[in-house]
Amino acid sequence: MKRSTRRRLTQGVLYAVLLGLLLLLVLAADWATIKTNFFAPAGFNNWDSWRELITVGVKNTLIYTAIAFVCGLVLALILALMKLSPLGPYRWIATAYVEFFRGLPALLVILFMAFGIPIAFQWTPPGGAVGAGVIGLVLIAGAYMAETLRAGIQAVPKGQTEAARSLGMSPGHTNLAVVLPQAFRIVIPPLTNEFVLLIKDTALLFVIGFAADQRELTTLARDFLSSGPTAGTSTSLVQAAILYLIITVPLTQLVSWLEKRQRRTR
Repeated sequence: MKRSTRRRLTQGVLYAVLLGLLLLLVLAADWATIKTNFFAPAGFNNWDSWRELITVGVKNTLIYTAIAFVCGLVLALILALMKLSPLGPYRWIATAYVEFFRGLPALLVILFMAFGIPIAFQWTPPGGAVGAGVIGLVLIAGAYMAETLRAGIQAVPKGQTEAARSLGMSPGHTNLAVVLPQAFRIVIPPLTNEFVLLIKDTALLFVIGFAADQRELTTLARDFLSSGPTAGTSTSLVQAAILYLIITVPLTQLVSWLEKRQRRTR
């Protein structure tokens, strides 16, 4: 048997197995129960529930994400520059911070900021529970984005720095005008990916409790499990999942496009 024939035969068998598994799944599923518990018409056909999920849940999710991303990016830039500093103590502090917060679960950091720190220091974070949760996301995002920015800065060819210095530019001016703009251009795809991860991480904020108008998407969907037109079903969770996908899928496609574009321009 020729190699090409054997390859086509193998592919045909794999397609047949996949189709068979899908057929078994379709036949074994209890579609009536699935429709009742996950796609209840009272939720999908109710504009009021969609409106609240969008105008409260999605809005707050995007606001918390934007604040955490911008503040985390500023923190990450400071940490990245500290890690690249010629002064040892700055490098040690930045490295310890990055390793510490990258090694902790985001949920644990959020709980510490919401409950542990206020109890230990008798200090209430700005914004109360919401502020504490967002600060937790900032601390985590800053640690991850710091490594991304550091890699981007180090990826800028040294010849760029040397050329700028030969023109009489100071080290600080060289970093601001030459190195950082190129570094940010390099790290746009991973930073966009970090933004997507932050959108999903806002779901962890449900553990700290919110006022009605402060709830993000997951918290609002969870509350709908026990109240509202779809109480007692998981329809609100499916609705939230759809809204998350509407937000995140275009962003992940943007990341893929940016990565391909960067590969073509190298």
